[in-house]
Amino acid sequence: MKRFSEILTIALVGAALAACESLKLGDAGLSKAPETSGATIDTLFASLKDADKVLTSAYYYLPYGLVSSFDSKMGSDFLESITDHFISNKHSDSDGPNNLYYSGGLSANLTGSYAGGENYRFGSEKDYTAIRYAWLFLENADRIPNADPALLAQKKAEAKVCMAIAYANMLRYLGGVPILDHAVDPAEEMHYPRNTFAETVDFIVRLCDEAAPDLPWAVSAADDGRMTRAAALGLKLRILCFAASPTFNSDTKWHPQADEYTCYGNYSAARWQAAKAAADEFMRQQLANGHYALCEAQPDPVTGLITPRAYRLAYRKGYFDRGSSECIISIRKSNSTSYHDSHFEIQGSYGSGCSLNWVNRFPWADGTPFPEDFPWEDKASWPENPFFKPDPMGTLKVGGASFTETRDPRLYENVGVPGDIWRDGTVGRAYDNHKYHQDGCPGFLMMKYVLQQSSDRTQPPHWCMMRFAEVLLNCAEAYNEADGGPSDKAYAWVNAVRARVGLPPLAEGMTQEEFRKALILERDLEFGFEEVRWFDMVRWGLTEAFTTPLQGLISMGDKDREATVFTFKVKDAYPPRKWYTDFDTKWYLAPIPAIEINKDYGMTQNPGW
Repeated sequence: MKRFSEILTIALVGAALAACESLKLGDAGLSKAPETSGATIDTLFASLKDADKVLTSAYYYLPYGLVSSFDSKMGSDFLESITDHFISNKHSDSDGPNNLYYSGGLSANLTGSYAGGENYRFGSEKDYTAIRYAWLFLENADRIPNADPALLAQKKAEAKVCMAIAYANMLRYLGGVPILDHAVDPAEEMHYPRNTFAETVDFIVRLCDEAAPDLPWAVSAADDGRMTRAAALGLKLRILCFAASPTFNSDTKWHPQADEYTCYGNYSAARWQAAKAAADEFMRQQLANGHYALCEAQPDPVTGLITPRAYRLAYRKGYFDRGSSECIISIRKSNSTSYHDSHFEIQGSYGSGCSLNWVNRFPWADGTPFPEDFPWEDKASWPENPFFKPDPMGTLKVGGASFTETRDPRLYENVGVPGDIWRDGTVGRAYDNHKYHQDGCPGFLMMKYVLQQSSDRTQPPHWCMMRFAEVLLNCAEAYNEADGGPSDKAYAWVNAVRARVGLPPLAEGMTQEEFRKALILERDLEFGFEEVRWFDMVRWGLTEAFTTPLQGLISMGDKDREATVFTFKVKDAYPPRKWYTDFDTKWYLAPIPAIEINKDYGMTQNPGW
């Protein structure tokens, strides 16, 4: 039996059959019909093996969160660049963060190289292509001869989850979108009216509910990457939490022009209750079936102690490794170990980097908050070295000396801090007098997915779209909001995520608001570069995350290469953002390109654009 990753590669050959784009809903093409290249519906569905090529094409066109050849979203930059985590200095003609977001230049009328620099360009992304293939499979699967009914039902359910992921992706960027209830035929009339926010949420939830009973809770190694019941229920929970959040679930409109297509238009506590019920549903299945778990650090075989690096590597395994116990939705585009090169070349070729604002939110290793007013320039008054301390038993080895991390282990896995090994086994160029320091760098590098050594990147890549850690925090959020405060279960779920990296439990006795704030911070630290922060900023209306000027750090090392001793000074990060002084909530949802609205098939403009 071929592994699913191999089947996916084979499916790309099948996708090549889909070159015809007779009818277009946007530039990406809604009706890529494999039957027009010589393959007929009868031959495509002559066997389960052939039909699986259609299904795996639906998988292939699912969204991918890392910069790659799959698409050119944000002008081949990444979503984190428009959060408070990261500053892009990729000043190319097509770069979305600098040209459209920092400058405030985003509009519904982009042309030329600017078109495609948006975080989502409706009509040019690949979600409707995935939906097209999913419907093509669903409408024709019953014609497959001699197919095992249970296996066929499972594959239909996979198609529904693929479709739900595509619609969920559009919902989070755009609000309600046209819902297609069939595989569009090139000859049909182009009439696809926009569905409301509520209708789109309900459709995604219905797809997940329909799919879940026919899917296995988990799959074998041979089928790793296929959709599961956990994927369906986890996605349902994510979307119900998103929809129940204050931006969309409120008696006060998030924008003066907000309408039924971009929010509910009122507040209902029942929406949080629905999210809580989804949390219970997932956890009942997890209790009955097991399988999913946080990747835990292992103690040193000699000392019996768990080192900061062990915590860090356990965290890494959760998001980076295919088939880890933590991975719930894994998107694959290639087995080539070089597939993510263009993602970390953004950091390698430009003076981009993480913000001091984000770095300051990572606590000390014992969980004590890092001081907002840390005296960076007065080394004598430091309570502890802000990144590494000399330690003969430390696992960081630089210049013949050993060091131990002093902060939350997740800091080092997300951010390349001064003094850490980065990318190729040498000390990273985060500090200003490094021989290869790049102008504009805010003093920190992107570590996630780049990692420390070339040997760290030798396994087939994937995009872990959903981890068990997110499910735990979504469950805690749903409980806190539905119950008016945290329960023992909500505490336990958050504390499990913290314990995995050696942090102590949250303080008991929190109010609902205090727990919410702690939970948003936990997500902030846990999911860097995983396309979570932007949507948290939007759904919770975190205005300060948009309007607070970002800062960096001037670091001077004792050497121009393998430095181990540093002095620091805070600086303003460049470039500044228009949001600092002129923020409008219209930025919560992407503009709909005027060219799409002018096609007059039923799409409408988003508020403020």
